[in-house]
Amino acid sequence: MTATRPGIEQLLSDLCGGPITAKDYVGYFLNEYGEELVFAQRKGEKTARLWHSDMDWQLLRVGDHSIRVGEGLPGAVSVEGMIINQPEATWLSSCLAASRHLRSK
Repeated sequence: MTATRPGIEQLLSDLCGGPITAKDYVGYFLNEYGEELVFAQRKGEKTARLWHSDMDWQLLRVGDHSIRVGEGLPGAVSVEGMIINQPEATWLSSCLAASRHLRSK
C-alpha cells in the first residue's frame, strides 16, 4: 500500500485554518521572527485571502491596492490595517502580481 502525501494546499489549509484547494494560487512565507503567512487566490474572486500567524490566523481580504505606506505610522507598511515588515510586503506584492490574472474584473 502506498501512502498518498497531502498536497501543499491541504497542508496550508491545515496550518491557517482557511479553505484552500488545489484550484487556488497559493503562497507561503516564513519571516525572520518565525511568523508564518499564507496567501490564496481563487480564480474569479475579486480579492485574495491572506492569513498571518501573528494575527491569530485572522482572514484578511487583499487586492492590488491593499499594501499601504505611511497610513497610521509614518513610513510603516500595512495591509488592511495590519503593519507588516518590508520582506512581508515584498512577498505579498509578488503573490498579488503573480495571481492578478485570476482575479475577476
